[in-house]
Amino acid sequence: MVIGWLTALALLPMLGAVAVALVKGPTGRLLGMGVALATLALGVVVAVRYGQGADLAEQVMWVRPFGAYYALGLDGMALLMVLMTLVIVPVVLLAEWRTGEDQTGRWQSSTYVALVLALESLALYVFLATDVLLFYLFFEATLIPMYFLIGGWGGVKRGAAAVKFLLYSLAGGLVMLFSVVGVGVLQAQTGSPSYLLADLMKLDIPANLEPWLFAGFLVAFIVKAPMVPVHTWLPDVAEQATPGSSTLLVGVLDKIGTFGMLRFCLGLFPEASRMATPFMIVLAVISILYGAIAAIGQRDLMRFVSFTSVSHFGVMVLGIFALTSQSITGSVFYMLNHGFSTAAMFLVLGFLVKRRGSALIPDTRGVFQVAPVLAGLSLVAGLSSLALPGMSSFVSEFLVLAGTWQRYPVHAAFGTLATVLAALYVLYVYQRVMTGQPTDEVRRTVDRDLDGRERLVMVPLIAVLLVLGFFPKPALDAIAPLAKATISHVGVADPTPAVKGANR
Repeated sequence: MVIGWLTALALLPMLGAVAVALVKGPTGRLLGMGVALATLALGVVVAVRYGQGADLAEQVMWVRPFGAYYALGLDGMALLMVLMTLVIVPVVLLAEWRTGEDQTGRWQSSTYVALVLALESLALYVFLATDVLLFYLFFEATLIPMYFLIGGWGGVKRGAAAVKFLLYSLAGGLVMLFSVVGVGVLQAQTGSPSYLLADLMKLDIPANLEPWLFAGFLVAFIVKAPMVPVHTWLPDVAEQATPGSSTLLVGVLDKIGTFGMLRFCLGLFPEASRMATPFMIVLAVISILYGAIAAIGQRDLMRFVSFTSVSHFGVMVLGIFALTSQSITGSVFYMLNHGFSTAAMFLVLGFLVKRRGSALIPDTRGVFQVAPVLAGLSLVAGLSSLALPGMSSFVSEFLVLAGTWQRYPVHAAFGTLATVLAALYVLYVYQRVMTGQPTDEVRRTVDRDLDGRERLVMVPLIAVLLVLGFFPKPALDAIAPLAKATISHVGVADPTPAVKGANR
């Protein structure tokens, strides 16, 4: 079999992970960065070919009795998720350049770098898989490197946080497995066994089974997203893991939850999706408000960022289940923007925590006077999180709320409160940590501003947030066909705008 573009893209980081794991010393991290940048370059080539209309789909029979295929494909949503992953991984490797060194400064192991590359490969396969069984296998496989990234490096309770993450994720995945098997059995009963997404989307599922099969997928994606009330694993992980590991988890892996809702829940179970809409938009609003209010009351900077993400994921889910082309377009764009804004938040605050030796908000104040660049970049990251006009998150959040308003104005009104609360929690934390007079302890520990490497980490993240804020059209154009096709498949249409006095 000739290796296609998508296979080469997804497989390259895994081959790099194996090579890096066999290398000791600083050569390992240099090799890992080289592999990550090479994968990014290959991803740009794939994106260009996709834009030129090239057929990049790959499909090879894998397990014939089950109708399982090794099938990869690319659409606008998958392309954006792939590119987001390809940019975030080298940024994380650069941010965690010293992770793995001992107290003498000697590099002991390349394991961290190898695990990051392995995670990148598995995440790419998840976003590219167009066979449901293949998707499920890689969905579960991503847990392995993530578990070791959380448990291997970080705070003193990192082991417990890693186990909690694994248990929640495995529980959700187990529920989804029953539904994966269920749809496969129903398809086999037609005489043509297949797990291809395109075939399963045409399957006539009995009305009494569809809600149950839909629920199996939905539970797994709600845990992954994460949404209230199954979100509690995320703050613990964010508090204990390294900032880079948290970035990979929240910025990349958790997007599989919202990605899966669109691709599989709405794609495979249109009738059940319409039935579940009232429940899901209420749950989304609860997550939006709860996450924002909880963020205001946090004492730990990393837990603070995690709760802002709970709120943001609620916005994404609201856009998905509002079932308008505008809200779905905004939701997918929000998935992309949140990946970069949460990376900026985790990493710049991680630089501060590493200097200060404490993530507790009451332990730090007056950082602007001793590290103005760090404080300034943290403000920019925070402004992106609160969806300031000019930042890409503003465009996506506006589209979600405007699209939701067309069908559910009351829920959209409650969702809009998130913008007010976001301004409150971002500026409140910035005021407490960055402004005022620094204590002697802060002056002693935060004794230097961001160095060249740390500034370089922040450049691509801030650049993407600003460029997409002023010029979002290419990303929106990539998403629009998917959004229109999705609502058509679900069996709804965009509401017709009401013009006052039009019937007179």
